[in-house]
Amino acid sequence: MAGGSVRFGIVVFPGSNCDYDAHHSLSTFPGTEPYYLWHKDHDLKNADCIILPGGFSYGDYLRTGAIARFSPIMREVAAFAAYGGLVLGICNGFQTLTEAHVLHGALRRNRGLRFICHPQYLRVERNDTPFTSHLKVGQVIQVPLNHNEGNWTAGAESLQLIKDQGLVALRYCDAEGRVSDAANPNGATDNVAGILNEKINVLGMMPHPERVCEELVGGTDGRAIFQSMVDHVRGG
Repeated sequence: MAGGSVRFGIVVFPGSNCDYDAHHSLSTFPGTEPYYLWHKDHDLKNADCIILPGGFSYGDYLRTGAIARFSPIMREVAAFAAYGGLVLGICNGFQTLTEAHVLHGALRRNRGLRFICHPQYLRVERNDTPFTSHLKVGQVIQVPLNHNEGNWTAGAESLQLIKDQGLVALRYCDAEGRVSDAANPNGATDNVAGILNEKINVLGMMPHPERVCEELVGGTDGRAIFQSMVDHVRGG
């Protein structure tokens, strides 16, 4: 942690459109210093945490996240994660992390082949992570979705590893916390809304916590995720 502030590097790719949202939301947390990183950068500039925001990097022309993963900054992000640095990939950022093989699985077109954008209930599966320590296991939060390729899946070997190590952080559910196909908005395997890497220092999630950090915009459930990260860096 540099200078007493928790530094959040927000990576901007051509086509990112949630980078400003993330910057604004993080600026509402006392003692944080959000700043932008361009995709061609080779330096994370002393980041304590990295955010890969949502959007349509490179227009999703090849496949979501498939071109962004080759940006120079992603070599630095992967190395940062390998050394235990906190990385949060949101929506397109989640897709990029799977394409870069930092996280297991891949994101396919939504079931029904339609873009979806609406508030979504999520059930917290773990609270012993740097991203969920301010939440309770089984707690239901509401975070908006905004994607066309959120249908997460993985091969049999990865699915078994994820199950054995409990790497699912968040699942789609209904208002009562019931996980079911009816509560699954995009067809994701096992209702996965967010998964962790084996070291528990990288989280990829399709919903947008940065969009629910102020009452003015309809809720504050996303604050718990960012506050958990801040406190983890501070050793709290």
